Amino acid sequence: MKKHQIIFACTAVFILLFYNESVGINLSIFGVVLTLLISYFFQEKFVDRSHLVLVMTSILSCFAFAWYGDAASFFALALSILFLQFKTQDGELKSVQVFPLIFLNGITSLGRIFLFHQWLPERKIHNDFAKKFVAFVVIPVIFLGLFFIAYSFGSNHFASLFTDYQLDINLPQLILVTILGFYISFSFWNYWVPDVCYQYNSKLSNDFTNISEVKNQSTFSFLDLDFERKSGEITLVLLNIMLLVFIGTYNYEQFFEVVEKTNLSADTHERVNSVIFSILMAVGLIMFYFKGGFNFDEKAARLKKLAKIWIVLNGFLILSAIIKNSEYISVFGLTYKRLGVYAFLILSIVGLVFVFLKIKKQKTNSYLVNNMIWYFYGTLLLCSFVNWGNLITNYNISVNKCTEPKFLSGLNFNDDARREYFLKNNLNGGYDESSREEMILNYQNESFLSKALYYEFLNEKNK
Repeated sequence: MKKHQIIFACTAVFILLFYNESVGINLSIFGVVLTLLISYFFQEKFVDRSHLVLVMTSILSCFAFAWYGDAASFFALALSILFLQFKTQDGELKSVQVFPLIFLNGITSLGRIFLFHQWLPERKIHNDFAKKFVAFVVIPVIFLGLFFIAYSFGSNHFASLFTDYQLDINLPQLILVTILGFYISFSFWNYWVPDVCYQYNSKLSNDFTNISEVKNQSTFSFLDLDFERKSGEITLVLLNIMLLVFIGTYNYEQFFEVVEKTNLSADTHERVNSVIFSILMAVGLIMFYFKGGFNFDEKAARLKKLAKIWIVLNGFLILSAIIKNSEYISVFGLTYKRLGVYAFLILSIVGLVFVFLKIKKQKTNSYLVNNMIWYFYGTLLLCSFVNWGNLITNYNISVNKCTEPKFLSGLNFNDDARREYFLKNNLNGGYDESSREEMILNYQNESFLSKALYYEFLNEKNK
């Protein structure tokens, strides 16, 4: 099947799925169709296990969106299929390039659609074709139209055979869905990768390719390597001392100083924010000093040890923040933001591990970026698969924390637990609860392709 045929076929599928429908199960079906088409037509390019993993995550994220239909599952679905497409078609490109290419193709496709010679096969139209078209189509249609007009004046029943009915077609919507479907299908199957991406791809490699040049490369033109190395050592010694003092004061304030319950929330937010800022600066500092020559400098052993100490100390700081966030949850209960803090801190630990390995194995800065992209992607998949709203609701009810009706009514996908708790305790979530119930009813009244399956399996609300 040729590229233009796949584009037209996917456009037709898109029209069938989305005409007179809102976004729901139809998007999941469309995602599965794209995944299966990639797997079937480009199976010879499935050369390693990562392709099969991406096929599985694409299918699973499609099911997740069919069930929840929320933002997390949408982005998981979109990224899974896009990663699979780029990994299959341009496996040599680093995954980080997917994001600028999505943006670039989203814009350029508006113009490239009209460059027909790039995606449509050339067909020569001979004179015989024109003659056949005129003889077999144009002339019969003209005479048919003329005689239809004449016969219509002579018989009302004859005219009614062709006039007394109306096609139930929403033409503006059909045109809009067709244009959107063609645009998405064209951008997906006929995407464009500029030559500069292939040229720049070598710079995104995990390993250095020009070690001899990198060894003698200094960061500042006015400093030679000896001064720069000594400057890094002094900087890291001072930073390690300051970080030790900060860890001591940070943990004293967290675990030994008496804090009023009313101030616990604000204090925790401030401390977590300082940890986040510290980790980002720590990673940036290591990437700055070990972006080139110091990875291979035999005289930089002390600098590497100081950097590893700096990484370990930041790891202790993250553990302190995790313990504090856990204490905060034990006092106030779970929320999306507090779970988000856990996610960021765990990703920070993973990032520090890769920074440590980058120094130890003499890797490029791209090594860190290339690996962390997959962990962020994995986090997004986890967010799309797990019903966090229901988890928060059940936990808070079990510990009797953060169970205000308004808060529980604002959580997603917790409806069975919320309804049972409200009924048992004679609670009313007011406007938030009524809005939630109205949204559930709207989903349940949608046509099949526009549904989110989660709402179909909800128990009926007890009156």
